[in-house]
Amino acid sequence: MGPSSPLQPIGPLRDGDPRRCGPYTLLARVRESASAVRYLARDGAGAPVVVTAPQPSLAELPAFRRRFAAEARTAERLAGGWVPEPLATAVDDPFPWTATPYIPALTLGEAVALAGPLPGRTVRVLGAGLAETLARVHATGAVLRGLAPGTVLLAADGPRLTAFGALGAAESAEARAGGRLSVRLGYLTPEQVAGQEAGPPSDVFVLGLLLAYAATGTPPLADADAIADAEPALGDVPEDLRPLIARCLAKAPEDRPGAGEAAAALALEGASALARGGWLPDRLVEALDGQAARVAALRKPEEDAGGRTVRVGRQARRDAAPGGLVVARPSGVPAPGAPRAPASPPVTALPPAPALPPGPRGGGRGPDSASPAGTAAPASAPAAPSRRGLLTGLAAGAAGAVLGGGGVLALTSRDDAPPRTDAKPAARPRPAVPGVPPQPRWAYRHPATGRSVLHAVAWRDRILVLTTDAHATAVDLTTGRRLWQRADAASAHRAVPLADGRLLVAGGDGFRLLTPEEGSAARRMPYPDGVRLSSVAGNSGTVVWFTGTLASRTYLFAYDTARARELWRVQVPNGRPPFAPVHEVLALLPDALVVRQDPRSLTAAQVKAAKGLAVFYAYDRATGARRWFRPFGAARPGGAVSGDASGRLYTAAEGGLHAFDTRTRGPLWRLRGTAAFGRALVAGGVLYVADRSRAVYAVDPATGRARWRRGTESAAGGDAPGVTVSASGRTLLAADAAQVTAFAAGDGRRLWQFQDAGVREPGAGDTSAAYGVPAVGAAGAVVRRGRVFYGLPVE
Repeated sequence: MGPSSPLQPIGPLRDGDPRRCGPYTLLARVRESASAVRYLARDGAGAPVVVTAPQPSLAELPAFRRRFAAEARTAERLAGGWVPEPLATAVDDPFPWTATPYIPALTLGEAVALAGPLPGRTVRVLGAGLAETLARVHATGAVLRGLAPGTVLLAADGPRLTAFGALGAAESAEARAGGRLSVRLGYLTPEQVAGQEAGPPSDVFVLGLLLAYAATGTPPLADADAIADAEPALGDVPEDLRPLIARCLAKAPEDRPGAGEAAAALALEGASALARGGWLPDRLVEALDGQAARVAALRKPEEDAGGRTVRVGRQARRDAAPGGLVVARPSGVPAPGAPRAPASPPVTALPPAPALPPGPRGGGRGPDSASPAGTAAPASAPAAPSRRGLLTGLAAGAAGAVLGGGGVLALTSRDDAPPRTDAKPAARPRPAVPGVPPQPRWAYRHPATGRSVLHAVAWRDRILVLTTDAHATAVDLTTGRRLWQRADAASAHRAVPLADGRLLVAGGDGFRLLTPEEGSAARRMPYPDGVRLSSVAGNSGTVVWFTGTLASRTYLFAYDTARARELWRVQVPNGRPPFAPVHEVLALLPDALVVRQDPRSLTAAQVKAAKGLAVFYAYDRATGARRWFRPFGAARPGGAVSGDASGRLYTAAEGGLHAFDTRTRGPLWRLRGTAAFGRALVAGGVLYVADRSRAVYAVDPATGRARWRRGTESAAGGDAPGVTVSASGRTLLAADAAQVTAFAAGDGRRLWQFQDAGVREPGAGDTSAAYGVPAVGAAGAVVRRGRVFYGLPVE
């Protein structure tokens, strides 16, 4: 299929074309695809609108209408960011239709036909925007299969995706005997050539094909045989893009990057941030201007009084023609995890004419019409879906099949059951779109002091307390409003919420107990005579444990804040200069506490005596007497370690995550992983942990048996994600350098991924700070990136 002229004139309406769809008066034909026609229309206020309606030969086919409705629901549920926001959808009219506002844009095929290979920055923005959208889809366990040169649009502020399954991205679609719908696309993946099911990696493969085409002007693989056996032709791809595109085009699905990893590799700051200031070459900008001028030149139609007004949702108001059902989506702002909304609304465009590249063509290796390829459903495990699941559309957690190069998908009335939905009444707000993070209730930027580390802790489920050695600040967890700030409560240490409702702040000259309302100091308690505090090791009830120096010696102290008196002290090693010894309470038993020293302060003699292993100490809670000290397994001084109230100790060491009984000091079990584990967390009787390959596990803490294992699709490398469980116990949050990924704690379903577009630090560039979740409570979760905090409603 060769490219046509990229800027063909807008054509007049033809006999048989509708003149009115709901409240929209149709003016002209602007593009025709295998399955549908796009029309330029105007709404009652005269604003330009794009209306998409089916080809007349397909409109009456039940299989087509059900798939058209399913893919329209997919568009509704994915709307926001780089996915157009539907104005209205009518699925029961004689001609089903959907409507979106118009903005000038070219398809990828048109852009390459007009300007040739696109610049590297343009390719990066294009790929990052598409990958960000795929990550949202894949977070639900589904497959998009809507990528094609004719379904990807290039607008002035970024890319748009306009197809959400086989129908929208079809190269050909026709009715067959028995009520079947035959759909064919021009692109296959190696697994489809082999007759296997397509999963999320299939979308990534097609993403690689499109990026290589955008960068070179030609497809990197010529046909199905090349897709199956040949190496892609990437010699003309810019060197900085070539490694990622080569990984996307790996033959084995498991060798391809996740969509989130690809997005981060293309634009760590996000596609929207990279597109600022212009991202298209001048020739394409001129073409967009010309397209907008031609649309503006069309005469404004006379007002049509037909139709009636219906109201759906809180903000939506649309007119429906008699007999039609209009489902209007309320307008909204895309969530920060998705791309940042541009200045103009993220709506679909008016492509002047299709100019598609010759895609990899099929030979005899594609599946025949009797064997449609399936799609992955958002189940708790990546099991192969049923044929019924294939047809539900992404709105029900599945996407339409995209076949090409000789692959045909045959849809029959029997197969095309109405899409199921998983919507259930919920006591708390859920994201409106599967895979899209909830809209933050607030964002708070803490001013930079340039003096010390910023610590954060939740207090009484209502307040976020931020401490530095300059001041302590309280932020309302519901609104993000700053409540108070006190310089006299400054602390270089994390504040400690106590069981009596007060907050303990460790200052330079003693402890302060603060009240939550105004942060006033209810009580000030000096440290024991002559003691200089080094670190807060832990607390329980109203007792706090801390390390401090006195003269030339270091001690571990137990201090009762309710009675303002020292309970006991025990001498510990002084530590390696210039580091003050820092200790951490890892596990609290009814009669003892298990402590580990910060490895940075270990002396050479300590390391030699322990033979390179981490040494743990147990102290009597009542008297401070040391009960035992010993290593556990192969745990190293810097390895991730945590404990729980049962007395188990979980250590990350070579070969996996190990569990030990601190009472008997014997091993319990080992969980094998693909990379080094991070710190484990036990909540609700389940152990959660992640490793550096970005795999997240839910494990039975007594036996070590994994209940589920899922990937975040974030870029691998660096530290393992930190894991946090919501106050309800229903949601697990995994935070790493690139994003926060939410999972259903019960079965591990990926729910959404949160990213911002790069936080601007005062006087600096976009931050590369990692994400974290310092607090959870009834109001939701607090997500942190550098000095910026977001309040997310999390179930």
